[in-house]
Amino acid sequence: MKIISGKLKSRIISIKKKYKIRPTTNLMRKILFEWLSKYIANAKCLDCFAGSALLSIESVSRYANYVTTIEKNFYIYNNILKNIKRLSIKNINVINANILYWLNSNGTPYDIIFLDPPFNNKIIERVIYLLEKNNWTKQNTLIYIETQKKKHIKIPKKWFTFKKKNIGEASGVLYLVKKK
Repeated sequence: MKIISGKLKSRIISIKKKYKIRPTTNLMRKILFEWLSKYIANAKCLDCFAGSALLSIESVSRYANYVTTIEKNFYIYNNILKNIKRLSIKNINVINANILYWLNSNGTPYDIIFLDPPFNNKIIERVIYLLEKNNWTKQNTLIYIETQKKKHIKIPKKWFTFKKKNIGEASGVLYLVKKK
């Protein structure tokens, strides 16, 4: 997979096929980062289901200030570390943890949060609950959720649909948090 734009444009991210992860497609990433273009520079981002870490690396490429990326699979976590080292990226903190445990403490809010869990996984609503309960969001936090197209997710009343796009079997929705 290649980085689409920014200071790391055209750089390759290596992903071993044996890990069976589903990275966000080039087209969906292009659309997502067009949506985020006014907000990504200097943002503090959280990538809750790193997988390939493409969303994290694309964020840094587009001048996000800092990204925390969480991956529970130890081998995928190591693959991410190798890619970050090879690309000489210093402002991504990669954590090997289960996202449910990691979010289960009082948090420091992020500007942009990515939720792109494996399809057919029922974890997303638990993660959304923890993000709200433990103060990981703030006024105007942007939250991107990618799921199967027809999957219904319960969203907090404070989250408003900002942008939405369906491509193939995937649905990408960008929410804006309004705390007031």
